[in-house]
Amino acid sequence: MRRGSVLAFDFGLKRIGVAVGDWENSLAHPLETISGEGNDARFGRIGGLIEEWRPLQLVCGLPFSMDGTEHDITRRARRFANQLHGRFNLPVSLVDERLTSFDADLRLREAGVKGSARKGLDDAVAAQQILQDFFDHADPTPLA
Repeated sequence: MRRGSVLAFDFGLKRIGVAVGDWENSLAHPLETISGEGNDARFGRIGGLIEEWRPLQLVCGLPFSMDGTEHDITRRARRFANQLHGRFNLPVSLVDERLTSFDADLRLREAGVKGSARKGLDDAVAAQQILQDFFDHADPTPLA
């Protein structure tokens, strides 16, 4: 059984949702939303989270069109995942994130979170869904 934490990211051009979970209970929790214009600020905050949580690995959502085709944001998310791996030297897994943002918004509405209060929260909740999907479908054997 793997042990240790995992951080997941819902990449966006304006915001990056972040979630955390651990292998022992395989439950994901929304953590925060990173906003900021420059890559230095974004990766600086991600570095702080990695230092704080000491994850075993990272997970990045990969957005596809509903028919499964890639588009510009798919390529940008893949590039972001490659940058995560290059900067932090941690394994990065990619997870199909179709409908996670829609589901996150729906869950927040059902929880009674109003309009503008959902903005930003939905990114972290989408990252939670990405990470939970990863846990639910990942091979739990230790990394080599």
